[in-house]
Amino acid sequence: MPRSNGDVQAFETHATDAELDDLRARLAVARLPEAETVAGAASDRWAQGVPRADLVEVVNYWRTDYDWRSFEQRLHRIGQFRTTIDDLGIHFLHRRSARAEATPLILTHGWPGSIAEFIDVIDELADPEDAGAPAFHVVVPSLPGFGYSDKPSSTGWGTEKIAAAWVELMGRLGYRQFLAHGGDWGGNITTVLAGRFPQHVLGIHTLFAEAPPGSTTDGLTAAERQWTEETRDFWRHRAAYAKQQATRPQTIGYSLVDSPVGLLAWILDKFAEWSDTEDSPFERISRDRILDDVTLYWLTRTGASAARIYYESHNSLDPELRVDVPSAITMYPRDIEKSPRPWAEQRYRQIVRWNAPEIGGHFPSLEVPEYFVEDLRAGLAAVLAATR
Repeated sequence: MPRSNGDVQAFETHATDAELDDLRARLAVARLPEAETVAGAASDRWAQGVPRADLVEVVNYWRTDYDWRSFEQRLHRIGQFRTTIDDLGIHFLHRRSARAEATPLILTHGWPGSIAEFIDVIDELADPEDAGAPAFHVVVPSLPGFGYSDKPSSTGWGTEKIAAAWVELMGRLGYRQFLAHGGDWGGNITTVLAGRFPQHVLGIHTLFAEAPPGSTTDGLTAAERQWTEETRDFWRHRAAYAKQQATRPQTIGYSLVDSPVGLLAWILDKFAEWSDTEDSPFERISRDRILDDVTLYWLTRTGASAARIYYESHNSLDPELRVDVPSAITMYPRDIEKSPRPWAEQRYRQIVRWNAPEIGGHFPSLEVPEYFVEDLRAGLAAVLAATR
């Protein structure tokens, strides 16, 4: 377990007016490249990355209309805290349910996400409008190097260490046993949590189900084979960002910390490509929600430090790790990495609910928040039923 020091302290974010003025000034004088050289058809618009016209529109909105203070106020209402674990300050949201029978639940984000991914679902998970729905004491930490958590000053903060820190964090809040959910890096960390700390993790709900190496397509259905082909295509042809951040996070980090437009384009590209949309990510996710996320990266200067999670943990999930606690797994159709159930069963030994919805991509809590909440509740209900 990590070495513990420091108490849990209430925390409030408050960007200075000077910081916000500086952001707007940088946006006003941004130097942009010429437009992309692909045809104007919707199927081609994003072939070279974020189209110039789309970026100009978002930059203008960010500079003139976006309201960071509104997001800050929402964080304050939910409840923010910090604590120090293994000499690193960890920031987290903590929303206790009013219901005595509520179960502790930790939600872990990924990249290029943040705590902003869950801002629209926390209240409903903690105190659902439907009295018959399960309730949770919700904890949403910022990964090391992300948001208002500290930036590690040395190597070592990979997914194994983060998972151990989450156990320590939940223990400090009085939650010796808890449920866990995550997607992207959060899904990886949730898997490690369940595999390494089954005495603390009641069960999990994950959007990430990486199978052990060596799985074959023998016996898979046509749909499952299609999943494997799509995942293979992603890693072969659309994962340059991951290789860059896994090998040279410092180099790309200079641009991400110095240029708000560069940061926006780097992140917006992923929201566009990984969401269940035909063209723009704004078909499902509001500009404000995406800018909440991007502005959080900008104000905390975490473009480089967040990228380093790839350097620390890319392809690092232990091939021998097995998850024996009850697991609910959801594979959204437009996610970037989908595992067939026969493959997932090689690692997750007690799958109590498997769901493959018809809509949704990599960011379901932002794309389809109502469905996300329903699915998460159903999955965790199945997990809790299996523990009784």
